[in-house]
Order: sequence, then C-alpha cells, then structure tokens
Amino acid sequence: MRLVFFGTPDFAVPTLGALLAQPEFDVLGVVTQPDQPQGRGQKIQPSPIKLLAQQHQLPLWQPQRLRRDLTTQQALQALNADVFVVVAYGQILPPAVLAMPRLGCVNGHGSLLPKYRGAAPIQWALVQGESRTGITIMLMDVGMDTGPMLAQQEVAIDLFISLPELWQKLAELTAELLMETLPKLPKLTPIFQDETQATYAPLIQPANYFLDWHQSALDLHNQVRGFYPNCFGLLRGQRVKILETIPLVPECLPQVQGRFPELKIPEVLPDVAPGTVVALLKKFGLVVATQLGSILLKTVQPPGKRAMSGGDWWHGLRLEMGEKWDIPPQEN
Repeated sequence: MRLVFFGTPDFAVPTLGALLAQPEFDVLGVVTQPDQPQGRGQKIQPSPIKLLAQQHQLPLWQPQRLRRDLTTQQALQALNADVFVVVAYGQILPPAVLAMPRLGCVNGHGSLLPKYRGAAPIQWALVQGESRTGITIMLMDVGMDTGPMLAQQEVAIDLFISLPELWQKLAELTAELLMETLPKLPKLTPIFQDETQATYAPLIQPANYFLDWHQSALDLHNQVRGFYPNCFGLLRGQRVKILETIPLVPECLPQVQGRFPELKIPEVLPDVAPGTVVALLKKFGLVVATQLGSILLKTVQPPGKRAMSGGDWWHGLRLEMGEKWDIPPQEN
C-alpha cells in the first residue's frame, strides 16, 4: 500500500513508526507543519514527525498553508498514492488533496466520534469529566472530523489518569488501530456519524487555564489534569501553577482512599468561602475549599521554581489556615 503520512506532534510518532516498520506499507513521503518557536527561549524547532522523517530520509513537505500551496499539492498528486494517512496534522486538507489518493484520506482521531470533534479532543474529554474516550479511524471529508467511520476502540478514563498518560495511551492505540484498519480498507463499509450526538473540542485559550475556586472540586481537578501543565491560581499576588490535585468530594472518596489509603480527609465547614485554605497536610499539601467540596493541591510549581509537592511548598511559604487565594479583577 503506497501512502503519504500527514502528522506533526509526538502523538503521531507511534503511527508513522509503525507504518515504517511494516513491509506491506510504502511510505512515499511526509507532510508536517512548519518549524515553530518553542520553549522559554522560543527557538525554532522541527516537529517530532519531521525528525522521524529525516531519520528515515523520507521526502518531506512543510507547507505554511497546504490549501494555498500549489507546488506541494502538485508534488503529492505526482506520487500516485493509494491512501493519505493523517494523524494530528494540524491543518484542514483542501478538497483537491482529499481527492488525490485512490482509497481516500484516512484519519486517526483521539475521541469516540461524533463526540469531541476538533483540535483538542483528549484535553476536553478530561476537562468534561468523561469516564471513557477512545480512538476513531475515519475517512476524511471536507468537514471538521465529520467523515464516515471505519473503526473505533474505547479506553476508560480513570479519576487520576493525567493528560500525558492518556495522550500516550491513545497515541499507541491510534497506531495499533490504523495497522489493523488500513489493510482492510478496500473492503470496509464506512458508518456515517450521528450528527445529533456531535460535540466539539475547540482550541484551548489562555483563559481556560485560570482556576476559579467557585467551581466544584471535581471540575477543578478535571481542569488541572486536562490542561496540564498550564493551570494556575493566584496566591499573595503570585501566579502558582497547579500540576496535580486530589478531589475530596463524596463521589470520589472510594477511588481517593483506594489510591491514597493513608490520606486523612479533613472536615470542611459548609460556610467556608471558596478559595480558602482549610487544612495543611504535611505529607500531601494544602486543602482549599471550593464551591462544592474541597480539593487537595498535591503538586505545585511556584513562579521561577521547580515543581514540588504541595506539602514542601506550604512549609516553605508558611501559609496560614484561613488564607485565601486571590481573585483577579474582572476584565472589561
């Protein structure tokens, strides 16, 4: 099977690696996003897929806008590929490109479509507190993740699974499911998505990272792990990243006590204002009241410092019981 691979982040690496390892697939070339500034120094860096393609000396294209790049489109057309395989590429394929391969364009998407169409399905599934997610293999059309489905596989979401863990699990599952699906592609009957069940996973915005203690403890926990490692709160005027939490709410306590049997759950009075520090647990961290329940801040990262346990942080900061996290002024 002659194919071209489209992908950019580390999520796509297991799939390209699997395609290159199987002799029944002939990878004719790779399309990835242009090099981007990354990290604190904002140095221009190649994508993980570009690095892998270069290791295997594959033809490589990095169009700024594939839709407008006729030179890249002509090069892809000349390859006469059977299929284009797309995993987290980061651009919408124009109709002219979708029509090129004989067997169509096949996409590996990180959700159980039609739920969580869009740019950040794994993150939003965690933020929304889903108990399950998965991978969908589909034939691409001109819409945003609207094409007919070829295969799906489900994955359970544990209360304490982090974004990196779920990301890697789904990346590997995408590779496995595509390896099973592609050889059967000519014989498969696609299943159309139920549009009435469609939901969306939009691009993440900076405002999504701020922790509002007027939410429930469980919602804040899901926000922290879904948008890891970027969520933050304000304490004493400083922006503190919150990297790991434990929700102390009744529906979560069986899982919490199963994972942390030595944790003693502090009692929180119902009239405590959200954002108030209500307990300091040396081995774990500080407990903060929320609109519904309380939340333990297990791992934090103060400004200019490394990540540390919540217990080590409060000890050095000498926090007091009853101290409140800051509420920033409302933006106009």
